Amino acid sequence: MKIVSWNVNGIRAVQGKGFTETLQELNADCLLLQETKAQDDQVQKALEAIDHYHVYSYSAERKGYSGVALLTRQEPLRIFRGINVAEHDQEGRVITAEFEKFFLTNVYVPNSGDNLVRLDYRQTWDQAFLAYLQSLQEQKPVIACGDFNVAHQAMDIARPKANYNKSAGYTQAEIDGFSRFVHAGLVDSFRHFNPDTVAYSWWSYRANARAKNIGWRIDYVLASQTLLGQISDTFILPQVMGSDHCPVGIDIGF
Repeated sequence: MKIVSWNVNGIRAVQGKGFTETLQELNADCLLLQETKAQDDQVQKALEAIDHYHVYSYSAERKGYSGVALLTRQEPLRIFRGINVAEHDQEGRVITAEFEKFFLTNVYVPNSGDNLVRLDYRQTWDQAFLAYLQSLQEQKPVIACGDFNVAHQAMDIARPKANYNKSAGYTQAEIDGFSRFVHAGLVDSFRHFNPDTVAYSWWSYRANARAKNIGWRIDYVLASQTLLGQISDTFILPQVMGSDHCPVGIDIGF
């Protein structure tokens, strides 16, 4: 099973950037999209020409904001939207598919914002999301993919010193929040199999950052430890354009 996660920065915006062709090239069994910036009916319309996938989405109450979508070739047993916390679920950030042997969770973690105005909220969100993932893990293994909006280690960001405790996505509070996912038995699959590889998944639109590869690795595939032996490949695809993020993913056998 090939699982691919991609923050598309607007499902309708990416339509005119070769999205359909890119999906064919990715050839994913499960495709998890974040930041769709669309309501459920708009997501369905944007993806109506995509064949051979079951399409599920979860959108924010606020129009044009946040939102996640899940495309899967195999029909899931069940779909869960949100994490059962009203304060957080109004932003449409989590959708989970249950399969026979695992849960697949798609997440778009809140950004702490300019001047870290949402950092306190972000910490509350991290705690609630961790509790949700732990509740899933008590039932069966979990694969949690998406934009976690944090560079976990210094090697995951091109300019760590300049951004540490100053920029959203690289504060100690956010780093600690991500570490708690790892300590709960959810392994950063790319880093586990590529301990020394410097690779990024997001680049600012400013200052030609992508061409210069001044980036951040903030998109992850976390997997329960019991699944590690079944993962045959982990990948980051910076050559795939269309968004300020690039796709990340894994190949896993069941």
